[in-house]
Amino acid sequence: MRSKGTITLVILVVLLGLGGCGAASSYNTLVQSDESVKTAWSNLQAQYQRRADLIPNLVETVQGAADFEKETLQAVTEARAKATSIQVRPEDLDNPQKLQQFQQAQSALGQSLGRLLAVSENYPQLQATQAFSDLQAQLEGTENRITVARRDYNQAVQQYNTKVRSFPTVLFAGLMGFPPRTAFEAEAGAEQAPDVNFD
Repeated sequence: MRSKGTITLVILVVLLGLGGCGAASSYNTLVQSDESVKTAWSNLQAQYQRRADLIPNLVETVQGAADFEKETLQAVTEARAKATSIQVRPEDLDNPQKLQQFQQAQSALGQSLGRLLAVSENYPQLQATQAFSDLQAQLEGTENRITVARRDYNQAVQQYNTKVRSFPTVLFAGLMGFPPRTAFEAEAGAEQAPDVNFD
């Protein structure tokens, strides 16, 4: 009888040990994935900050154009102030409302910049300014970087969320502080891209 109890005990210890190793491995994988999400978020924020940093120079350059529409400049300045006031820390990446606020503010800033650049086409002397051309090129490059950084962030979130929701990790991920993260969603109306004509 004692040998049967000893064998059962040894089997239980081995099974628990193997399960513990699996849990430790899953935990370490979650930590790595979570860090990837945080890094991707930091990279995305850096690109948004780069855009925000270019705006004061753009506004100052545009103000030099005679009779430039003051409402357009004011809208850009206000949108920048709002966009830079909403901060999302890595700990907030599981909060869809906070991420949506951030996304809406950044989208509003992008739209106001688009209006400013569209209106600037009515000012040939502004278009001929080297400083304006340089800033416009930098903004276009930054918008491309934002798109890439947003895609990279969403990929990191997708990989992390897949791990968090997969068995057996799903059994302990929430208990160990690994909630699902929120990805960026496409903006309303993004599916209806404008027609671009290069004629």
